[in-house]
Amino acid sequence: MIILSRIFETEMASERVTITLPAALVDGIDRCERNRSRFIAEAVAHELARRRRQGLLRSIANPHPEAVEVAEAGLAEWGAALPSGDDGLVDASSGRPVRWIEGKGWTKGPA
Repeated sequence: MIILSRIFETEMASERVTITLPAALVDGIDRCERNRSRFIAEAVAHELARRRRQGLLRSIANPHPEAVEVAEAGLAEWGAALPSGDDGLVDASSGRPVRWIEGKGWTKGPA
């Protein structure tokens, strides 16, 4: 039995999880890495990212019928077909400018 008490060396919240693995897997982990928890957390994160990519690729290969209609019509034509009168729904002057910085996320400042 392995108890995971830490996920990565970041500021993410950690949660203790108890899992059972075959002894051969645990031996293999121990041969590669001293910190079992970190090894398993990285492996799980890698697998989750792989599954998200697979889901995205499936979505691209089999898009929703409405998305296909939008793509075939063209975005400009689709936007022109939307009902008018929604211009006052958002007041752009009341917001604050933000920009995306890779590795940091959204930050205040001009786009």
